[in-house]
Amino acid sequence: MPDPSLRHQLAARFREVNGDHPMTDADDVYVDTQCVPLEDLCALHGRDSDAVRRLMLGRRLPLPGYLRSDGTEMVPADLFALADAAGGVDRLEAWFTAHWSDPATGSSEWSAYLSGQYVCLHSVTPAAIQRKDLLTAAITDAANALDTGSTRSTERLHTLIDELDALEPAFTAYDRLRFGGPTSRDTCVTAMRARFPRSRTRS
Repeated sequence: MPDPSLRHQLAARFREVNGDHPMTDADDVYVDTQCVPLEDLCALHGRDSDAVRRLMLGRRLPLPGYLRSDGTEMVPADLFALADAAGGVDRLEAWFTAHWSDPATGSSEWSAYLSGQYVCLHSVTPAAIQRKDLLTAAITDAANALDTGSTRSTERLHTLIDELDALEPAFTAYDRLRFGGPTSRDTCVTAMRARFPRSRTRS
C-alpha cells in the first residue's frame, strides 16, 4: 500500500509549485487522455511507487504533471524514459543539463523539468524543449516582421505554427489557471492562425 504521508507531501509540493486551483470534470477528462496514474505506471515498469515519490520529493525526478480532482497523481507515460536514456536516475541531471552549452541555462531547464510543468509537450526531452523554445521565438519574430499580403511570408509562418502544433497537446482550463494566463498554444498557434489566415490557393 502506498504511504499516505508521502502522497500528502507530494500533493503539498505540487500545490506549492502550481498553486491550489480546482480541477473540473472537463480537466479530469483531458488529463486522462494525456497522462497515466503514477501507481499504474510504476506497476507496469516494476517500480515501487513510494520510491518514485521520494525521488520526486528529492528533486531527482519530475513532479506529477497534474493532480486529478480525486487526488490521483497523473504523470506522462514516458516518465522514466529520460532516466533510462541517461543510464539511471543518478546520472539524469548531468545528462539532461549537458544538452545546453550554457550551464546556467541547463540548470534553469533542469529546474523547469523537475517542476512537472512541461505538460506543454507530448514528449519531454531536451531536444523537444529546445525546439519548442526556438519555434515560439521564431513564430513571434516572423509575425512581427511579416509583410502584409505576402503569401510566401504567411506560408513560412504557418510552417512554423504547424510544427509547434504537432509538438504540443491541447492544454486544459486548469493549465491557464496555474500558468496565470494564455498558454503557448493560445498565443503561438490559435491566435496566430486567426491573425494570419492561411492563404487559399486558387483552383
